[in-house]
Amino acid sequence: MGSLDNRVAIVTGGAMGIGGASARKLAADGARVLIADVNLPAAAENAARIRAGGGTAEVMEVDVARTEQISGMIERAVELWGRLDFLVNNAWSSNGPDGSALTLSEAAWDHAMSSVLKSIFLGARYAAPYMEKQGGGAIVSISSVHGLLVAPGKMAYEVNKAGVIALTRQMATDLGPLGIRVNAICPGHIITERMQERFWDHNPTLRPFFEAQYPIRRTGRPDDIANAVRFLCSEEASFITGVALPVDGGLTIQFQEDLGLSLARLVRAHPEIALPEER
Repeated sequence: MGSLDNRVAIVTGGAMGIGGASARKLAADGARVLIADVNLPAAAENAARIRAGGGTAEVMEVDVARTEQISGMIERAVELWGRLDFLVNNAWSSNGPDGSALTLSEAAWDHAMSSVLKSIFLGARYAAPYMEKQGGGAIVSISSVHGLLVAPGKMAYEVNKAGVIALTRQMATDLGPLGIRVNAICPGHIITERMQERFWDHNPTLRPFFEAQYPIRRTGRPDDIANAVRFLCSEEASFITGVALPVDGGLTIQFQEDLGLSLARLVRAHPEIALPEER
């Protein structure tokens, strides 16, 4: 028996990476999970993996940038299992390169806003009535350390991830009286399947440089975030709401000047480290 038996969860972007691990973690603890993703084959593969482990999962092709698909996603979960307890907002997409206020296209800005902040707002709007009806629920949204700190040339991503934190806090005040807790998670550098393929497989020498940025001397795994998702959905977190929880191996607690000097010394001592090109 799991602590989430008979509960129902939706995980957006639940095919792979953080979302995939979160779907598996919730299912392993007894929840019935609707995996909502634009990548239907990958979603189906993750659902099959969950079923093979004895869990319950269904899939639905969903583009969270499209309003009507968000409402349909909520209705589908209720249609399948008669209730909705947890909404995990993980999906993110872009339709063009990120940039600064001088270079980011209006279309890319609008799409980013729709796929993150608008989708979370609408997900809560459609999910909250079902959660309230059954006595409560939990909404967990994936922000980032990029919601706490900023990097140049990433305006759409940074603004959205910071906005997730503000939206989380605001919705927590509105939805708390309905029995609905609302929290966010701020992951550090998480090596997902795509990150491994696109980045680390091509430049393994850079891993020590990234690991040295974390006090615990490693980067993150999808399960690190999935564990936090499961906790925030569970009754163990019943007195926690409006929180933006860093799950970042200590990255954001450090004094940046000292961190910069230590990394410079690392590169000087290890000339084999191939730093990425300036973006």
